Amino acid sequence: MTKITKPSEIKRDWVVIDANGKIFGRMLTQVATLLRGKHKPGYTPNIDCGDNVIIINASKAVYTGLNKGEDKLYHRYSGYFGSVKSTKFEDMLKSNPVKLYKLAVRGMLPKTKLGKEMIKKLFVYEGSEHPHTAQIKKEGK
Repeated sequence: MTKITKPSEIKRDWVVIDANGKIFGRMLTQVATLLRGKHKPGYTPNIDCGDNVIIINASKAVYTGLNKGEDKLYHRYSGYFGSVKSTKFEDMLKSNPVKLYKLAVRGMLPKTKLGKEMIKKLFVYEGSEHPHTAQIKKEGK
């Protein structure tokens, strides 16, 4: 018989991922799995049972693809005619890498209210410092 996890039984951990030298897309698939909670034995698809994820050194990740900086575009649309605005990958990487990470991970999560709750547990920082040291338990203590 399959056990279904209740929201009160969920234990959330804090996971810190250093993006320095890691491949962007491969790292974010792991982040999406952690946010979703698929790595836990008590995974339930209709409940948010994932962990909180902190990504540090976001601007130091490795990006593959020959012309990704020039060819890949991110679009915004307000709903009015002719109001589509596009931003190149390299421009978004320079101006707002945090938004780039959130957009990439958001595309891997469910497109429902549950997915919106999951993305709130992702914290991205350009440098190596983050304000969540109080939540993270020390190893070995």
